[in-house]
Amino acid sequence: MTHLGYLIAGWGIALGTFAVYALSVVRRGRDPARRVPAERSRWLTAPGADAGNRG
Repeated sequence: MTHLGYLIAGWGIALGTFAVYALSVVRRGRDPARRVPAERSRWLTAPGADAGNRG
């Protein structure tokens, strides 16, 4: 393999590992988030409020 091949392989493995880890964190976080009652969730906007209207 050339130097470029090692470089591409290294970046590919690193980015692929990061993507798999990020996906697993998001998937693990979704289940507990669904269990939280609506009145106990911490959101920046109230239910039904228009997020684009900050005025």
